[in-house]
Amino acid sequence: MKILVVDDERDIQTLFEQRFRKEIRDKVMEFAFAFSGEEALVCMERFKHQGILILSDINMPGMSGLELLGRIKQKICTPPPVFMMITAYGDSENYKRAMELGADDFLTKPVDFIMLKEKIRTLEV
Repeated sequence: MKILVVDDERDIQTLFEQRFRKEIRDKVMEFAFAFSGEEALVCMERFKHQGILILSDINMPGMSGLELLGRIKQKICTPPPVFMMITAYGDSENYKRAMELGADDFLTKPVDFIMLKEKIRTLEV
């Protein structure tokens, strides 16, 4: 499974690589990291719009995670990616907006990696 993690905090890459070390080693999951919404769109082009899971922060400079979600859900539809928002802001307004734009799930920071792995396993076929 291809997973694109979008977050402006660069240390997120190390954290995900540590928490998913076994899955990466066993080639069960392949991670790509983008540090802005704009960079994420470039990654999506590189993936040729293959079905992937996108884990995106909401609050980023430039294009926010919500803007990224809207753009991807409008443009990419074959097959549509699963999109999970990950944010430190678990307020109802961000949640409501994310769901209106087509988010498939909404997680708050700090990320519960046990729960995230379970959610990812339910997506795998």
